[in-house]
Amino acid sequence: MTIERINPGPRMSHAVVHNGVVYLAGQVAEGATVEEQSRAALQLVDDLLAGVGSDRSKLLSVTIYLADIADFGAMNSVWETWVDAANPPARATVEAKLATPDYRVEFSVIAAV
Repeated sequence: MTIERINPGPRMSHAVVHNGVVYLAGQVAEGATVEEQSRAALQLVDDLLAGVGSDRSKLLSVTIYLADIADFGAMNSVWETWVDAANPPARATVEAKLATPDYRVEFSVIAAV
């Protein structure tokens, strides 16, 4: 059994690949608005997926954490331009306290490689 850990650190890896599936750490980014943070975090998702030979057409599941569910529409306005409409993943969106008050959105992604 092979497990590949991408950018492992003392607390976590940025991604883990096992059995043809990549599991990304939650992706957050800086920005003044949930739209800015969503665009930047989804770019990080793209970069991590590309680094293991995957892309957004291979998304299996995405969980989106919003600090304030009132940002649901604004986040979706970015999501809908980013997601591969022909290959949408299973998805859940929940309101949750994030690691710092500055973060408004976090994306947790599982994809095929």
